[in-house]
Amino acid sequence: MELQVLPLAVTMMAGPQIVAAVILVTTARPVRVCLAFLLGVAVATAVGVALARWIFALLGQSVAPGSPSDRGAAATIVQLVLVGLLALVAVKNVVKRRTVEPPKWLGSLLEAGPRKALTTGFLIILFMPSDIAVMLTVGANLEQHGAEWTAALPFLAATVLIAALPLLVYLLLGGRAQRAMPRVRQWLTTHSWVVNAAACLIFIALILAP
Repeated sequence: MELQVLPLAVTMMAGPQIVAAVILVTTARPVRVCLAFLLGVAVATAVGVALARWIFALLGQSVAPGSPSDRGAAATIVQLVLVGLLALVAVKNVVKRRTVEPPKWLGSLLEAGPRKALTTGFLIILFMPSDIAVMLTVGANLEQHGAEWTAALPFLAATVLIAALPLLVYLLLGGRAQRAMPRVRQWLTTHSWVVNAAACLIFIALILAP
């Protein structure tokens, strides 16, 4: 793969995704719950990339983004539409920052068990619009270069690693992390517009990068 794996993985987890990971660290059984969440994230990412590659294999190279010299008109249109939509979402988050509220389902994660964490990790990746866009980009890149699905393993590993950061901080810092995580959770909840807008800008930069 010739994609910037780390920025793509950061975009995958930016927004409610990382907020969910932080919330799960503050549950009664954080390790078991977070491991279940990470499993859901890993499975959803693997399934999403495989589906994206299959879709582009059916569509052919006409819509797969490549280097500027070999992009077709369809690919250019798709990219411009994506950039426009992401820019609108970023502007909307900034303009409505005082009224933007986190999804109600995030609050329910405070009492989540492993099964709910697994389901959340799966659904939050597979059905999040920004993550769908990232996985489509990865799938298109795999198809364009004739690469096997295993070429996306670095991207998969980076996504799971970023999702695991709250748990790793909890395990490394122990009691200090237990005291700090609720404050981090509160900040992320009240400043979700910052995270969402930043994710949009990162992905716009990735789309426009040569």
